[in-house]
Amino acid sequence: MLRFSSFVSIFLSTSLLTSELSLAAPLFGFGSSDDNSAGTTAVSNDTVTSDFLRPAFFSRIAYCSSDAVQSFQCGAPCDALGSDVDVFQIGGNDGTIPMYFIAHDPSTSTIVVAHQGTDPDNLLSILNDAKFGLVDLNTTRFTTADGKGIQVHDGFQQTFERTADGVLAGVQNGLATTNATNVLVTGHSLGAAVATLDAMFLKEKLDPSVQLTTSVFGLPRVGDQAWADFVDSSLGSTLSHITNQNDPVPTVPPEFLGFVHPSNEFHITGVDSNGQATGIVACPGQDNENCSTGNDILDASVANHLGPYFDDISFGASACPA
Repeated sequence: MLRFSSFVSIFLSTSLLTSELSLAAPLFGFGSSDDNSAGTTAVSNDTVTSDFLRPAFFSRIAYCSSDAVQSFQCGAPCDALGSDVDVFQIGGNDGTIPMYFIAHDPSTSTIVVAHQGTDPDNLLSILNDAKFGLVDLNTTRFTTADGKGIQVHDGFQQTFERTADGVLAGVQNGLATTNATNVLVTGHSLGAAVATLDAMFLKEKLDPSVQLTTSVFGLPRVGDQAWADFVDSSLGSTLSHITNQNDPVPTVPPEFLGFVHPSNEFHITGVDSNGQATGIVACPGQDNENCSTGNDILDASVANHLGPYFDDISFGASACPA
């Protein structure tokens, strides 16, 4: 049975073998973004606490069992959010449809959508990541993208489409039946990719008065340059994607296959023995070389993908055994 380290090895090696499958385009100069070495700025602990901590708690819970999430009895991960969180929709099968849940967080007047990441013990879940080819974005869902020539990761788009309608209906129901005025979309790894697609879909479908925030962790590249520009123009600073040290997942699929990250990366430069981040920087622009894009693949750390990120928060089934 494949473990997570095996999955990452497949993820990285497969990306190097799929150039001929990815539109049969030349490797050099194929849709890659310009080198970006803009200077980074330090992010305060207060910003981490106010902007990233609660999304990270929700993303961690997405790895718990469906029963534990539905009852919100998952031990310490659930306890960290408080007893007033109400999970009112849950879906997925831990395979081709990764688990997700929708909850009402009264303390922040927010409807939360959280997506589980790759299940390393489930081959179908891994295959969601392995379909590396760039394909046209489905403009019947993303109507504002019509005519923009946007392409995205085939597997990520297919995974998103399996839950998109249910997520939209659940969010609309949550907004209609609570006093919530905000929507948060979050997830880790594959869950981060699906969450980003969700956020773009919800941005188009929800009333503009709804404040939409997207905070994701360990995000792989989801689409091409046109996709990254589309995300930047639609979500702007309401998107934050947090990367951790030498995590290899944010570096794949690689740029030479035409994949580009959107802006607003926040990069953790170190974590101490207590699981606390010793440095976090804001990374201007797309695929900043001073952040995860500049990582040396020879120094890649699978452990960094799982965590801890900050406040001793890690992701994966072992971080939420309930």
